Amino acid sequence: MADQMQWANALSTRPSLEAAVADVVQRAVSSLTAPADLGLVFISSAFTSEYSRLLPLLAEKLSVPVLIGCSGGGVIGTTDKGQTQELEAEPALSLTLAHLPGVNIQPFHIVAEELPDLDGPPNPWLDLVGVPSSPTPQFILLSGSFSSGINDLLQGLDFAYPGSVTVGGQASGGGMNGRIALFCNDRLYREGTVGLALTGNIVLETIVAQGCRPIGKPLQVTKADRNIIIELDEQVPLVVLRDLIGSLSDADRMLAQNSLFVGVAMDEFKLALQQGDFLIRGILGVDPSAGAIAIGDRVRPGQRLQFHLRDAEASAEDLELLLQQYQDQSASEPSAVAALMFSCLGRGEGLYGKPNFDSQLFRRYLNDIPIGGFFCGGEIGPVAGSTFLHGYTSVFGICRELFTGE
Repeated sequence: MADQMQWANALSTRPSLEAAVADVVQRAVSSLTAPADLGLVFISSAFTSEYSRLLPLLAEKLSVPVLIGCSGGGVIGTTDKGQTQELEAEPALSLTLAHLPGVNIQPFHIVAEELPDLDGPPNPWLDLVGVPSSPTPQFILLSGSFSSGINDLLQGLDFAYPGSVTVGGQASGGGMNGRIALFCNDRLYREGTVGLALTGNIVLETIVAQGCRPIGKPLQVTKADRNIIIELDEQVPLVVLRDLIGSLSDADRMLAQNSLFVGVAMDEFKLALQQGDFLIRGILGVDPSAGAIAIGDRVRPGQRLQFHLRDAEASAEDLELLLQQYQDQSASEPSAVAALMFSCLGRGEGLYGKPNFDSQLFRRYLNDIPIGGFFCGGEIGPVAGSTFLHGYTSVFGICRELFTGE
């Protein structure tokens, strides 16, 4: 029998970092029957003062050629009772180990100043990451703050590596300006992006649940300037929006007061738009005199958009719909062996009023695979073939072998 891909995850809630490290290493290593080629570690911001101790403690107990990780406002993993838990704002450590035969693993750390020109050729991007564009790599990225240049990096990777899939998240700390940590092999970084390029016998499939449902009908942007919508269907945007809100149920009208978003259609040629076809962006402000609306991304005339609402129910329905679609589409493929989960700090218990909601829903569809991840300051995942930084989203990266050896 050929050597098969294996993944394991362990989550510890020991309040002592030494005990937590010993716990996750022992459980994750004993779950594998072959040596680990890759480790992914996520540490709760409850351990902020101890970030610098994590890698030395891991090195004492664990021998793994490549290790990346970061801090999170919460971490996600599997307890010793075999349950997936999303632990927010309490001491927790999640370790995922993978045995990846036939997979080339290239780790990297990139800071904003190193990013090549987006208008230039692809070669400087290939040199920066250190892998060729063919065979197509899959990327896992963990980035620091917005000054890490993450949006330009995502654009550059999409440009230089057509057809690649990228998932990940922004490291988060406790509170608004909590310190963050990024880990790459034996180094601790405070900024930039750490990542992996994986090539060979591995497929990364994604579920990007942005947690919204559309209201009204799709509208066309007829006039725009940068991120400001000046005309929608040749009308004043604010008038269009007021009419739409007036047509909603009382419950939705209440929701629209603080949970209204814009979905920008990503495929210009798709006629029947549905959930998953939109990139969800926040509304930053309105100009009451001109009736213009500013959103959290650039828009251009000709694009279609639709207003969306977000609440726990919409969020749950959105994820369930995407999981059903994934299950239908992947029935004939080699089965999934692991998942990484990158969820927004604005989801979790604060959104649903109960813990572990997204991961338990995921488990109803993909039951017996290890899940590891963290709560992010922004989530990285593709929509309609391009990669974006999201908010209020849960991104799942689902791993399987490209082909199963005989």
